[in-house]
Amino acid sequence: MIFSYPVFRFMGMRSSLPLPSWKTVLAQIIFYFILEDFIFYWGHRVLHTKWLYKHVHSVHHEYATPFGLTSEYAHPAEILFLGFATIVGPAITGPHLMTLWLWMVLRVLETVEAHCGYHFPWSLSNFLPIYGGADFHDYHHRLLYTKSGNYASTFVYMDWVFGTDKGFRKLKALKSGHIEDSGKEM
Repeated sequence: MIFSYPVFRFMGMRSSLPLPSWKTVLAQIIFYFILEDFIFYWGHRVLHTKWLYKHVHSVHHEYATPFGLTSEYAHPAEILFLGFATIVGPAITGPHLMTLWLWMVLRVLETVEAHCGYHFPWSLSNFLPIYGGADFHDYHHRLLYTKSGNYASTFVYMDWVFGTDKGFRKLKALKSGHIEDSGKEM
């Protein structure tokens, strides 16, 4: 982030008054989440190829049952690679510094919640069907590197569109009783 500051300034980030309206901040944050999720999905999926997983992404997967702090535990190359997804939105829009800070706080809170290993009653996944949350990401950490699926960071739509969440959806259906063990729907 320190090295990205000059880029953000060049792209139009400002820190002076007046502060942006709440509508502007909200629109930019929503845009950042959607763009970040799209880029992260593809980057994360690439990190699960055999060579990149073995040499880079396996560091992050040392914890099969993640907890909050493991969200940021990764190989330096992965931090740079997937960190691009987090900063590209602000680099495009040139936000106010306060909007950038809010985005970073929300992004870190989201990834810590996804790695916390616990499904909180106040989790957004209880209210937004497209939000992944801890259950979604826990499944990702429990399986072998090439078979894990659930590559998205925040929302589940990319995994749904490309079918990389089929195992998770099947397990969820089994747990809720919608599918019998034989695989037939009830």
